[in-house]
Amino acid sequence: MTSLDTFLLKGPPGGDLTGGLEQLRYTVLTDGIPSNGDGLSDLRIYIWLILLNAPPLPTNTYLDLVRQGASPAYTKIRNDTFRTLATDPLFRRRVTENSLTRVLNAVAWKLHDANEARVNGWTSPPTLAVPKSTDAIPDHMFPSPGSNVAKYRRGSVTGTGTEGSDAGDASSQIGYVQGMNVLAAPFLYAARSEAEAFAAFDRFITQEVPGYVRGSMDGVHKGLALVDKILAIVDPKLSAYLLSKGMKAEIYAFASVLTMCVCTPPLPEVLQIWDFLLAYGPHLNLLCIVAQLVLIRDQILGSPSPNQILRSFPPLQAAKIKAIAISFVRKIPEDLYEQIIVHAK
Repeated sequence: MTSLDTFLLKGPPGGDLTGGLEQLRYTVLTDGIPSNGDGLSDLRIYIWLILLNAPPLPTNTYLDLVRQGASPAYTKIRNDTFRTLATDPLFRRRVTENSLTRVLNAVAWKLHDANEARVNGWTSPPTLAVPKSTDAIPDHMFPSPGSNVAKYRRGSVTGTGTEGSDAGDASSQIGYVQGMNVLAAPFLYAARSEAEAFAAFDRFITQEVPGYVRGSMDGVHKGLALVDKILAIVDPKLSAYLLSKGMKAEIYAFASVLTMCVCTPPLPEVLQIWDFLLAYGPHLNLLCIVAQLVLIRDQILGSPSPNQILRSFPPLQAAKIKAIAISFVRKIPEDLYEQIIVHAK
């Protein structure tokens, strides 16, 4: 029995929830979540639900939303679902288009109902949550000068996470947008039921990345601008070369930012990246994208047309990407890192 099995069966040692959560995150980072060659794991969805602080969801709650039938966003959903990871045999073998449609339609109903409740004054103002810290990661993993704890803050997983942003009541301002179908894909692949996938996905988009799924997708555009800034700091030469070719992140990294790297195969490596992002914050996806650029920097610098190379990123190498992304943290100024943390809110 692994330490992850023990945590799920018995809970944190001594009932210390805060310490136990930090230990869980660190174990996910250092040991990973056990899975087979297809990336399937009996533990992953339950660990993700814990990391997202997603409360237990009665199956009937999900079924009631499904029974409401087609939501106002149903047509848009059906225009997207058939394209979701269409060339990935692992995903297509495990997840049907119908199940993806049901989960997305149920989320669309929930967001629609929440917005109606807000408009009619049926809900109370949200409570701001205190962001988590990643102090459990030792200094040799996230080295930094001084004791700059804020630089490694995970971001909120217990409330709306609106501190320092203009997100407001996240669930009342978002609805179905293109790209949500791809963000839902890892949850359906990892989950053992649609209700589990729904609970995790709903929590993710309303609490962790609401800025990515508002109509204007302002969080995505902020993220793209931040990718340019991060690259300029960690690899000035590569940044200057790409800019000299007119290659801003908005040209080559839009899909990677919007989908949290789900758009880049292979799927088992995507899941390992997501283990990292859900443990320490989806904002780290921006660093993971820059890490992918650094892995192929020589190829980019040696090409007179880097746009040809960056039309599609090379296959993900989760272990290398995570290690490089972590090494970037100490190089980023505190004020910029704060922008990175809150950009998706």
